[in-house]
Amino acid sequence: MAGYWIVVASAEHARLGLAGGFMQVCHGKAGPLRRIRAGDGVACYSPTETFGGGERLQAFTAIGRVCGDEPYPADMGGGFRPFRRDVAWLAASEASIKPLLDNLELTSGRLNWGYLFRFGLVAVSAHDFTLIAQAMSAPELETLTAA
Repeated sequence: MAGYWIVVASAEHARLGLAGGFMQVCHGKAGPLRRIRAGDGVACYSPTETFGGGERLQAFTAIGRVCGDEPYPADMGGGFRPFRRDVAWLAASEASIKPLLDNLELTSGRLNWGYLFRFGLVAVSAHDFTLIAQAMSAPELETLTAA
């Protein structure tokens, strides 16, 4: 049975992952990535446009299915070797989280919903993942939510 996840990254970082077919979470830590399995669905939530930036975005910026069995280190230069997982990203539109807040099981009824994303990786229900995929107009929705 597939799992479903939200990873948190700035839109700038999410777009780098989209272009490269990978994701990183929690500043490149391997541990959180080990919780994810090949075949799991993943959506990227971007609270801001740039890392450390003050410009709010609060949107889902990428969606896809995890590939490969294990996290692997990548050399980004300067001694920084973050861990990554490969992702088959879908062609999808960015979608604001705000219209979804009352309908997502994760955030419904929560005033401080942003607090849920503080750890960088959040497990979500198939229901929530489906709503996110629909909001993003993901064309291969049925392949993402197939168990």
